[in-house]
Amino acid sequence: MKHCLFLLLFLLGFQPLRAENVPAFDWGNANVYFVITDRFANGDTANDVNYGRITDYGSERLNAATFHGGDFKGMLRKAREGYFRDLGVDVVWMTDVYEQIHGWMSGSGSINDFPHYGYHGYYPLDYTQIDKNYGTVEEFRELVDELHSQGIRVMLGANLNDPGYPTLLDAVQLGFADTGLTPEEAARHIRDWSFDKFFAERLNWKGWYDRGWIRMPDEGWDESDPLEATLYGMPDFKDESNSPVRIPDFLKRKWKKEGTANDPWVNPSARALRKDRDWSPMQYVIAWIASWVEEFGIDGFRCDIVENVHLNRWKELHQACDKALAVWRARHPDDPAAKWTDSFYMTGDFDMAGIDYKPAYADAGFSSMVNFYFPKHGDLDGIVYTWQAYSDSIQAHPGWHPFSYLNNSYHRDADMSNMIDCATTLLLSPGVSQVFYGDETGRTLSDARLNVDSDQAFRSDMNWNSVDSLQLDHFRRLGRIRNHHHAIGKGRQITIDTHTCFRHLDGDSLIIRLLPLPEQPVRVAPFFPDGTLLTDLCTGHTATVTDGTVRFPSYRNRVALLSPR
Repeated sequence: MKHCLFLLLFLLGFQPLRAENVPAFDWGNANVYFVITDRFANGDTANDVNYGRITDYGSERLNAATFHGGDFKGMLRKAREGYFRDLGVDVVWMTDVYEQIHGWMSGSGSINDFPHYGYHGYYPLDYTQIDKNYGTVEEFRELVDELHSQGIRVMLGANLNDPGYPTLLDAVQLGFADTGLTPEEAARHIRDWSFDKFFAERLNWKGWYDRGWIRMPDEGWDESDPLEATLYGMPDFKDESNSPVRIPDFLKRKWKKEGTANDPWVNPSARALRKDRDWSPMQYVIAWIASWVEEFGIDGFRCDIVENVHLNRWKELHQACDKALAVWRARHPDDPAAKWTDSFYMTGDFDMAGIDYKPAYADAGFSSMVNFYFPKHGDLDGIVYTWQAYSDSIQAHPGWHPFSYLNNSYHRDADMSNMIDCATTLLLSPGVSQVFYGDETGRTLSDARLNVDSDQAFRSDMNWNSVDSLQLDHFRRLGRIRNHHHAIGKGRQITIDTHTCFRHLDGDSLIIRLLPLPEQPVRVAPFFPDGTLLTDLCTGHTATVTDGTVRFPSYRNRVALLSPR
């Protein structure tokens, strides 16, 4: 049986990789899979419609930003099938799970060409419970525990800048503004409705966040200052405030009305945080967010628009989450994730950040900023020099690293016709590699590309019925190799020529050769002496170093990874 398994792996082109050979996890070279839960896999159609939301407005364009049905059960099914493990994924980054605003916001801003819901997790209504569209607390716990059992860390999102928009449906259901509409009418898309006009007419909504919590657009703030700007008309938390505030009336009414009926969705660790304290706005929000770490053992956060929030608040969040993670580990001594010793991880979106070291943010608890400048065209003729810069940065600033992507929730910049080479450039890059769901399967844009806000098209449903198997195979192959060879993501690089480099880290060494030609000698001296048996990890072919070079009869997808292991 073992011989048959080896033969099968060889025929598939995989080098046999045993779990015991996987190096210890390191955030600095993680392979992160970023998934929008609502768009990934629908495991339970019974939870597809909640809170009076409408999911179908009659066309794909109008449905661009409705909830589509993806949930924890769907992700759990894929996790148990080994989908993430087979991709060589170390970390699953899920969009925020907090209960989202119930109603819709104007799509494309004032143009309002489609109804925009919080399916992506960026519009929190209630930080203390899970949105019913995603699943229950126990379903979420089961998903996190399953990923942890596979050695996979879990990231969520954290936003300290703003709550979700106040919508017509929320105003009707929670009683913070007189709309003159029934819940059914408020859920319909009203094309000529203007959020800006409606908001301006009711700036003193009773029972919603008051001015102690948020800054309003009419208060004369400096919109050129990111610490004061109200982004996209969104109400902005006064994170600079140290003045005590009370929990907003609408949340108290909501919790009283729900009673115990919502217990399956309430985060148990957040229940005690539903009481008025002598706290500032940020103290409430940070405590609410950290409660998810304490309850589920969440391992890290991607923090949104970090330059819009004062640094001391991010530091407070990191300290709270680090403490909460220690509490979770102490309470779950038998869980495999409780034995992990890495600190709570934070990365962030700083507008148009690159790989540059940000000492003030490092001091606040960040280990990276999302790298907006990673090349997106799969250029194998120039990427070695980009890799060299990334490797040099890692060596110069231990504890800080690039966090690179091809596509993400806001930017679909990669050349989708050349994703094989794009995957090569990303997955062999020093630092963190972030794969956006569907990059590996050939997921296409939806008809939302025809809307004014075409970004919604980036977030189409996962294409399980039309997977590009060759593309998926390449992502899997390189992901698994990266997972087993930490020299790829964190090793020191020595550039040999335009298409060749050497990486090494703690006894793990390999040559990366791009655009190799069959039977063409690949120089590996002085890194590997004559007589060394090298394996091309992409094909499983072996060759012995002779006169400082090796030759292979064929290659796969224009890349060779040569290792003595």
